[in-house]
Amino acid sequence: METIKFAEQDIINAICFHIASKKQVEPQQVLVELMWDEDHGFSAEVTVHERTQILVEANFLEAIRYWLQTQLNRDPYAAAVELQLDDEEGIIAFAKYQ
Repeated sequence: METIKFAEQDIINAICFHIASKKQVEPQQVLVELMWDEDHGFSAEVTVHERTQILVEANFLEAIRYWLQTQLNRDPYAAAVELQLDDEEGIIAFAKYQ
């Protein structure tokens, strides 16, 4: 079993690339702030050209799968992707391949 760990910055990068591809902008034009709270779980505030939207956990998973496919040349749907909140590292993710 292979596991790929995504640090908080890796998740931000994945979201930037994914949103940039959807909005047809450069990844550098996407601003991302990751958040977590007990009521709503994982979320992110994403801003592109002064327009802000909120992403939920499903959007995180979609962005991570996009990163797996486009940047790591891996099958994005063969991995089980899980988000976790770590006291020291913040929001992290694991993509587990069997």
